[in-house]
Amino acid sequence: MEAKAIARTVRVAPRKARLVVDLIKGLDIPEAQAVLLYTPKAASPIILKVLNSAVANADHNYKMDVSKLYVKEAYVNEGVRMKRLLPRAKGQGDIIQKRTSHITVVVAERE
Repeated sequence: MEAKAIARTVRVAPRKARLVVDLIKGLDIPEAQAVLLYTPKAASPIILKVLNSAVANADHNYKMDVSKLYVKEAYVNEGVRMKRLLPRAKGQGDIIQKRTSHITVVVAERE
């Protein structure tokens, strides 16, 4: 049995969010929360919020024992890209791509 939570179109680059998500894979929930709380990256509070949501889903929807939960899977997919123009010389423009992420965290009970 597993529970998951997904945050879609989060305004953080997927490449930067993956660095944080890789830190918590396979950890117990209190340990993963501690790692996210003290990681100085912009994606950390967002991923912590998704992790807490997955734990709440496991508790409320599936009646799992919260003390036995661990992070089974955590991954970041690329969301839509917002495109913005930056004025350049001679009337030209460069496209700035503001990347977004879809963050997924799956928790399960340890046997």
